[in-house]
Amino acid sequence: MDIVQLCEIGMLVAFGFSWPFNIIKSWRSRTAKGKSVVFEFIVVFGYLIGLCGKIVSYRRTGVWAYSVWFYLADIAMVMADIVLYFRNSALDRKAS
Repeated sequence: MDIVQLCEIGMLVAFGFSWPFNIIKSWRSRTAKGKSVVFEFIVVFGYLIGLCGKIVSYRRTGVWAYSVWFYLADIAMVMADIVLYFRNSALDRKAS
């Protein structure tokens, strides 16, 4: 693993570190107020673009980058928060 991969993994860990806190806040608050599902879909799209780059690299070299696992973990966490957004939106509609 070279410094480029370490820097990329560091970036993914830094971004990914915030998602568990966001998920817990979404779970506990039981409201979608103040959340932007469009923003979250844009974040997932960005992670998917990065992941596509790793797939292209794999097809060229035959070597999977370690960062693939971090992309997948980050995507899973954002998707969990998106699911909670829709749950919380339904709870908001029910409450009003």
